[in-house]
Amino acid sequence: MMPSARFPDLAGRSVLITGGGSGIGAALTEGFVLQAAKVAFIDIADEPSHALVDRLAIETGNRPLYLRADLTDIDELRSAVAAAVEAHGPVTVLVNNAANDARHEVADVTPESWDANQAVNLRPQFFAIQAVAPGMAAAGGGSIINFSSTAYMLNIGTMPAYTAAKAAIVGLTKGMAGRYGPDRIRVNALAPGWVITERQRALWVNEENLKEHIGRQSIPEMMLPGDMVGPVLFLASDASRMLTAQTLIVDGGLL
Repeated sequence: MMPSARFPDLAGRSVLITGGGSGIGAALTEGFVLQAAKVAFIDIADEPSHALVDRLAIETGNRPLYLRADLTDIDELRSAVAAAVEAHGPVTVLVNNAANDARHEVADVTPESWDANQAVNLRPQFFAIQAVAPGMAAAGGGSIINFSSTAYMLNIGTMPAYTAAKAAIVGLTKGMAGRYGPDRIRVNALAPGWVITERQRALWVNEENLKEHIGRQSIPEMMLPGDMVGPVLFLASDASRMLTAQTLIVDGGLL
């Protein structure tokens, strides 16, 4: 469900979202499109990304730009950022959303698999910021939202490389907020709880564990991708003008 709130200052903004073709990312793409922003998103999955672009163009008249890139390839990431800038002008809102929460046992992790995990879940966030920051500063500032996760706060032992990356994103956020605050660039993190995407349903959700999890939340309702849109729009907009270096937890009150 998309939020009803409108943020007039987001209209016409150049927005770049990583992993914007499915799951939470697709909801974010739609949310910014509905705010009349100029949206570009990076993804590697062609079919859902093209379907999303076509649907939003028909429904809203505001066609987002799909940029195919493998975020583990920093040259491809930089090229995608350049394409977004060429199409829409300097990026003034960056949402570092892309991630892979695959489960893995400690004993099975190798140096290569550890590095591969960080290359998806941590490294692109830094290099996306590095790529957009000069243009954002020249444009007078902007907002960067990095996706962390409550997973690292809950002592979950089945994905240590992922939770290490998600914890590191909080440190990255604070460091970048300090570096770019003088340029009027705000950098914040969002830490979702268990958001029930199609991927979650296919791989890990069952009736028992979902009921147990929702029962631990203060708000006993299932969280969906659209529930992340409002908080991100708020962090992107001038409504949060003096809010930076923070981590906003959106988990229905479980923590």
